[in-house]
Amino acid sequence: MPRLLNHLLPLLQLTRMALVFTAVSNSMAGMLLLAKWTGVKGADPWNTLTLWNVAAIVLMSIGMYGFGMSLNDIIDRRRDSQISPGRPLPSGRISVMAAHLICALMAGLALAGAAAYGWGTQMRWPTLACAIITLLLISFYDIAGKYLVAPGLLSLGLIRFFHAVVAAPQVPLLWHPLLLLNHVVVLSMVCYKLEDKRPALTRAHWLAVMAGLVLVNGLCVGVLAWRRTPEGGSVVDSLWITPGLAYAGAAVVGFLVAAVLVLRKSDSARSAGQSLVLLGLLWLIVYDVAIVAGYVNLRAAALLALLLPLAYVAVQVMRWWSRLVAISQPPKYIRAR
Repeated sequence: MPRLLNHLLPLLQLTRMALVFTAVSNSMAGMLLLAKWTGVKGADPWNTLTLWNVAAIVLMSIGMYGFGMSLNDIIDRRRDSQISPGRPLPSGRISVMAAHLICALMAGLALAGAAAYGWGTQMRWPTLACAIITLLLISFYDIAGKYLVAPGLLSLGLIRFFHAVVAAPQVPLLWHPLLLLNHVVVLSMVCYKLEDKRPALTRAHWLAVMAGLVLVNGLCVGVLAWRRTPEGGSVVDSLWITPGLAYAGAAVVGFLVAAVLVLRKSDSARSAGQSLVLLGLLWLIVYDVAIVAGYVNLRAAALLALLLPLAYVAVQVMRWWSRLVAISQPPKYIRAR
């Protein structure tokens, strides 16, 4: 058993699987919304989901998340050797060749899961296309985007957008992936500033990011309204605007309150940024629950909410393990000259 853990835990660290529940939640919410949108009136969408479709979309999310995290560590391994020597690659607990293999397997799992889901829902090519776009966006961010500031911040939001759309290529409720996109971009921009990352975030970057958000939001709403609104029909109906959207609004207000409390409690800008990142990622599940509560039903929302404590516990376990590994590493002495 200890030998198995010695191999398993570095793998979980490399792929940062503690937060994979946020990706699974985004996909599950999209799948529930699609089931509600296309299902029989009065039926419970949760009961209409097949085990095949649920398993496929979960595997897709795991593969997509693991691919992005492992690729990031492969690219940053030299930088991590200086600032995060306890990470699996700098510490030697996972070899570079093994990391490349894991990264490729995760990408394959993502595509296989998307293909299986598309086959099970009769949406083969749209589902696979959204998965490929997501993988390309992840690759762009890890390879170049994170060094380009504004394009990188926008690509982070687009990754969440398209990942949620994989489960629902018809985009039954545009407000769900748009909420994820805007939350991730704004959160990343604020935390980028708080953590004082390089290159520095200038006023021009802020304006570029906000202009990009306005453009993406406007295009998505405009195109969907144009395609779905029949002659003489209602834009409100075509965009599925109902009182249930208020749940998402309440979740946004709740996050703003929680974020202010985190900022006040933190003793430095850097620690505030790190705490806010974790809160913001976990809050993605809150958004999914709020959307499902407003548009599907409370039972489905309650079941989806179970992913939140799972994600929190997983993060705490991985933090404990990282500290334990750091303590167990042999000390490095500096030889005096």
